[in-house]
This record gives sequence, structure tokens and C-alpha cells, in this order.
Amino acid sequence: MSYFMVDVEADGPIPGEYSMISLGVIIVEPQLDRTFYGQLRPISERWQPKALSVSGFGRDDTLEFDAPEEVMKNLAQWVQRESLGKPIFISDNNGFDWQFINYYFHRFLGSNPFGFSSTNLGSLYKGVVRNLSRNFKHLRVTKHTHHPVDDARGNAEALLSIAKKYDLNIRLK
Repeated sequence: MSYFMVDVEADGPIPGEYSMISLGVIIVEPQLDRTFYGQLRPISERWQPKALSVSGFGRDDTLEFDAPEEVMKNLAQWVQRESLGKPIFISDNNGFDWQFINYYFHRFLGSNPFGFSSTNLGSLYKGVVRNLSRNFKHLRVTKHTHHPVDDARGNAEALLSIAKKYDLNIRLK
């Protein structure tokens, strides 16, 4: 198994009606040097200025991004090439990130290399510390900038810290 920490930026709250505009993925391993970054052209005429502004891009910027089907094809090939066995999708907010990634994979490629499941980093942390009110975000080293690779890296750093401190059986390449 290989763990892929994923972060998504979007111009609205749901896929289909709104668009994923960028994504970042990092393989969870000590060196944290295998990454994927994509910028995706919108698939919808709808967008929310406040949601889009979080990413630092304007609507005109996003209209020049890459075709979503190409980005998703490249991501699927990268995941398959880089994974040791089954790829595991994990993110800080998998309720948000997963819905966009899963939707885009199925819409543009017909399948999702991660399968039908995702893991929530926050829930994992709450379980290992046995406290539903605790938050893992203090374990990030990389600043949370809303650039998806930075955010995925910070979350991967947190997962590595959790795995080490709590002796989680995570196979790392």
C-alpha cells in the first residue's frame, strides 16, 4: 500500500455544479519529495468569488488552466506508476477533497484508481489520541497556504508524526 495525501482547491462547494481548479498530491514517505500538481480549467459556468479567492486565482486565470481530462489522466497514470500496491487516498477534509477527486475521475476516466474509499486524517488523529475534540493541525511543519501541494505536504508531515509517535503500522517506501 502507498498513502497519497491529497488536497483540492475549488471554486464552489460541490463537484459538477462547481469546479475543482487545482489539486496537490504527495506520497507519504519520510522524504516527501514525490508530488503531483495540477491546475484544471472549470467545467461549469458557476463559481463563487469567495471560494475561488481562497486559492489566489481569479476566474480569468482558471479559464487558462489545463483540460480536466488531461490532468486526471496524468494523475491516474502517476498514481499507478508510483504506488506500491493499492493506493490509499487520505486528506485533511476527505468529505470535500474526495468528492471532487472521485467525481472527476469517474466523469473523465470512468474509474478512480483509489477505488471507493478514502481516509480522513483528522478522524485518524482523534482515534489514536482517543479524544474527539483534538485536532492534528499543530503537527504540520509546512505552512497551510491553500496551495494544494503545500497543504498536502503539511498534512503528510502530520501523518508521519502521528505514525511515529503512536507506532502506527504504516508501510512507508
